[in-house]
Formats: sequence, structure tokens, C-alpha cells
Amino acid sequence: MTMDGSSVTPVEHPCQKIVRYANYMSDGAHDRSLASRLRLAVVRLNRRLRAQRAGESVSLTQISALSTLHKCGELTPGQLAAKEGVQPPSMTRVIAALEERGYVERSPHPTDGRQAIVRLSETGLAFVRETISVREAWLDRQLAELSGEEREVLSQAAEIIDRMAGN
Repeated sequence: MTMDGSSVTPVEHPCQKIVRYANYMSDGAHDRSLASRLRLAVVRLNRRLRAQRAGESVSLTQISALSTLHKCGELTPGQLAAKEGVQPPSMTRVIAALEERGYVERSPHPTDGRQAIVRLSETGLAFVRETISVREAWLDRQLAELSGEEREVLSQAAEIIDRMAGN
């Protein structure tokens, strides 16, 4: 408390974070088990969500590239490859397949004639929106089977996981 009655939020010293982590690690197998269980649960849920898609003819790699374009807007093939964590030649093949399906469009880079800009086409945007809708519908069905208390726990967990992921 300050002189005027307002509260002061203490600033955590960097060493306190290290001590907190050391205490976490010393709690033993239970906490390491939590890390393992959480990792597996996230991987399994991600796998189930990725399996829910609007069209089976589009690969998961292609869906991921479309999702990145949806989130980030137009990109060069190199930027898209970097965001997807793949080599540029691999992304070139992905873009070519998506362009053949009419899901993306390429245009010349406005300042660098050696580059191109890739963007979602109207068809690609519709496909991404449908995929999102299918996945959210599946997740909504799963959530509907849970109790209100379980949904509240998941709501809090989603906030924590977002924070852990740096979002």
C-alpha cells in the first residue's frame, strides 16, 4: 500500500522466475507428468482438428499454407516458406498445386521483378472459411458433451495455453 491508499503491483525480479522454475522442477514426477500429458493432449487434439476438413483432395501442407495466407495476407513465396518452416522449393510446389486448383493467385512483386506475390483467391478464401467452419463445428459438438464446469476449465486453460505460446 502507498501513502494514498492505492496498491502497488510488485515487480518480479528475474531471479524470482528462476527460483519459481526450480521449485516447479523439484516438485517431481507429478509436474513432469503434467507436461507430458499436456503435450500429448495438445498433439492429439490438433491431429483430430486437422482431420476435420472441407475437402479431402487438399493436403494438410496445402491447408496450412492457405491458413497462413488467410492470417497474414499476401506474401512472397520465400516469406510463406519461412512462416511454414519449409524450404522454398517445397513451397513453390505447394503454391503451384494451390494455383492449379484456383485457391491462390500470383502477381508480380511491385518493386522486385524477380519475385512474385501470392494471395488467396476468392475460391481459396471460401475454402479456408469452410475448413474453419467444419473444424469449429466438430469442436462445438465435442464441447457440447462436456459439463459447464468442464467448459469453464477449458476456457481458462485456453487463456493459459495462449499465454504459454506467446500469443
